[in-house]
Amino acid sequence: MTRLLTHRALLLTLALLATALLSAAVWRSAYVQALGPVSERGTSDLELASDRLVTQLQRFREFAVLSADHPALNALHWGGSRREANAMLLRAADRSGAALAVYVDARGKVLAQSGDGLPDWVLSGAAYQRALDGALGLAHGDGPPGIDRAFWFAAPSFGVDRQVQGVLIVAVDLARLEQAWRGSLPAVFFTDAEGEIFATNRSELLHWRKTGTQMRAPDGTMRAVSVASSGGHTIWVQRFSPYIPTRALRLEIALPVIGMTGTLLVDVLPAMRLAALQAAVVAAVVLFFGALLWLALERRRTLALANAVLEDRVSARTMALEQSNSALRREIAERQEAEAALRRAQAELVQASKLSALGKMSAGISHELNQPLMAIRSFAENGAAFLERGKPERAAENLGRISDMAGRMGRIIKNLRAFARAEPEPVRRVGLAAAVESALEVLSRRIEEGGVTIDWQRPDRPAVVMAGDVRLGQVVVNLLSNAIEAMAGSDTRRITIRARHDDAASIVRLTVRDTGPGIADPSRIFDPFYSTKETGSDEGMGLGLSISHGIIEGFGGRLRGENVAGGALFTIELRQAQELT
Repeated sequence: MTRLLTHRALLLTLALLATALLSAAVWRSAYVQALGPVSERGTSDLELASDRLVTQLQRFREFAVLSADHPALNALHWGGSRREANAMLLRAADRSGAALAVYVDARGKVLAQSGDGLPDWVLSGAAYQRALDGALGLAHGDGPPGIDRAFWFAAPSFGVDRQVQGVLIVAVDLARLEQAWRGSLPAVFFTDAEGEIFATNRSELLHWRKTGTQMRAPDGTMRAVSVASSGGHTIWVQRFSPYIPTRALRLEIALPVIGMTGTLLVDVLPAMRLAALQAAVVAAVVLFFGALLWLALERRRTLALANAVLEDRVSARTMALEQSNSALRREIAERQEAEAALRRAQAELVQASKLSALGKMSAGISHELNQPLMAIRSFAENGAAFLERGKPERAAENLGRISDMAGRMGRIIKNLRAFARAEPEPVRRVGLAAAVESALEVLSRRIEEGGVTIDWQRPDRPAVVMAGDVRLGQVVVNLLSNAIEAMAGSDTRRITIRARHDDAASIVRLTVRDTGPGIADPSRIFDPFYSTKETGSDEGMGLGLSISHGIIEGFGGRLRGENVAGGALFTIELRQAQELT
């Protein structure tokens, strides 16, 4: 009996040990299997969080690059107004959400700024030096006063000699970007090259630094962290923060665009629970088989069916997650392709608008050049005849007329070349009356064919404004062209042009008034691609007034459009140039 009891106890011990070993093996296998979907879902969340941070910073990067060559900043190197440059930077910083925008020259001297507080380390850092080399610089660290963490972009500004003449430095308050995604997703943080946590959706992790198998807190204290590997997955075990999982699956992704590494911590407790559940089921099945074979067989069949249903649900859930992730990636790729196509289409539309305007003027320019050419030929023949008859004074008179005709042709060609040229020019002293008369000469053919009466009176004293000669002429040509087209169906076709001084405000106003039907929606006339013309018309694409509005604002002026009795009125306000001493 004793031997039997001993034998049974030994068998029971072996059975329990085998059951324990089998349960442990099942738990291990189920745990590794459950980590797969967790890793895939975490990878998708990490990519989403990383793309969101990079996309948010991309907006400020484009702001720095596009604003570095702003005319108001370029004018600072030629004695421009610092107050206007400061106002431009403040307005741009407010619109974009930037914490600070500072423009410095190549020697580090601050020329304009949206506010105070540029740290000294920025001008001595690698980002500023990289901008001086002609490339975009990026750095992170302390921000302006009141901002603990900031990203800094440094964009170069090139002068007419294609050398770097200044650097636009833009600061981004990282805490404002984190507000939109703090507390969302699993715990995610971004570390720099030195391992310091610089951005995260868990504020208690800020400025922690991983050193070997320990985490160093901002106050210098060290906390132990262990790293284990399970089925090819990295498991993080910590006890220094109650706001992140004690055991977590760690996933990483490199972000060279911003010089960071993204890390995501996903709680593995659900996977452990699932594995424990499967191990418990297996152990129960084995023990039940040992207690009663028949009942164990029946029970095993039931548990096998339940396990199959559970696995089907897990597989179906995993497949649904994979399909959702694939659909999300496709949607992101399609949106990126759509944005790129939109940018290309906008650039093509701007060029097409320019070519359309040049094409409409070509017929008039050909007519204007043909008349002086025929006159030059006639005067040359008359001059030769007078010389043969011994009348040099009459020949000299004809030669003078030939010179006048050649000068007129030169002005016409100069105006056409000026309208076709699109390169930026510095703001300088420009005669407003000369710009108006040059535009009238360019459009003389269209004015004659359209039966338009021009009522233009030079101002009593010279109207000299601060603008660009070429771009101001383009704006006047565009306003006159729009007026001519607007009056195509009107019985009375008159354009009234006046230039008046406002000495109290130190500005000069140029008004262009037509007798057309007026403006359908004055609040939208300066919106890009807004046009009152029929769809498919080759008369324009709604870009002229938007471009003109941007040109006048670049001069520090203002362009307005409104309806008046009997037509539309456009007013250009420009700064009056100071008298030369």
